[in-house]
Amino acid sequence: MPSTPARPQSAPAPSVHHRAFLTWVAVYAMIMSVQLLLGSSIAPLPLPLRTLILTGIVVPTVVYLLMPALFRAHAKVWRRGR
Repeated sequence: MPSTPARPQSAPAPSVHHRAFLTWVAVYAMIMSVQLLLGSSIAPLPLPLRTLILTGIVVPTVVYLLMPALFRAHAKVWRRGR
């Protein structure tokens, strides 16, 4: 009976503290970036509208782009360290 090749061991999920830190880094970087790019353009708008625009850009970018990339990087570093 042929044996199946060994699957590489997957990296464990980062701890809740590590996830919180990675999330904070991603959110901070995105908020700073959006403020630098759009800050003067949206400054005259009322605060609730500025917040809506800012979060409408930051949240999807962090959730769908930055966090998956950070978790992949975490897994790569974890595997390299083993």
